[in-house]
Amino acid sequence: MSEARLACLALALALGASSPHAAESGAGEDAPQATPYRPSVSAPAQLSVPGWVEVEAGGLRAHFVDGSKRDSAPLTVKLAFTPDWGVRVSTDAWAHATQPGGTSSTGGGDGAVVLKRRFAVDDASAFGVEGTLSLPTAKSGLGSDGTDVSITGIYSADVPAALHVDLNLVATRFQRADPGTSHTQWLWAASLSKALDDRWGITIEPSGTR
Repeated sequence: MSEARLACLALALALGASSPHAAESGAGEDAPQATPYRPSVSAPAQLSVPGWVEVEAGGLRAHFVDGSKRDSAPLTVKLAFTPDWGVRVSTDAWAHATQPGGTSSTGGGDGAVVLKRRFAVDDASAFGVEGTLSLPTAKSGLGSDGTDVSITGIYSADVPAALHVDLNLVATRFQRADPGTSHTQWLWAASLSKALDDRWGITIEPSGTR
């Protein structure tokens, strides 16, 4: 289904867990930096800092071609065990969907568990693989109404001119599909980003689904 999405707000916070990393880093300026995945569509091969819990929260507004719309507050909790292995749990803490006829639903969204593996190539590039299990925890009209599985292939690299590239290809198998559509959806995304200074950066990201 075609849709236009606007990410209204994205916020990433690094929260210290009970680990040697937290003890060594302390607080304030010595604390490690967060590794936000949103508001972009693609994800990097890089994981968050091992031993630290990282939380992302934001807002998302989606308009669909049939006239329906959906507002939500996505929430993600990430934990890396090592630089190469990690998990994250995602859901919509709140969602409100409006159908073309005017009927609406409000509540929480589906929950998803992601296992991530990074394969370092060198200091400037890495491959990544994510396996995702999405569970139908949302009430009807706010989720996919089924248990869905997806796998994501990632390639990330630092390139000349201080640019960073993330390439994603995602295959998702839906338990329930809309009439006339496939149970399998493909998504591609290519992100090109550059840090302007310690606080600002710019990202260009085309993406699409089939």
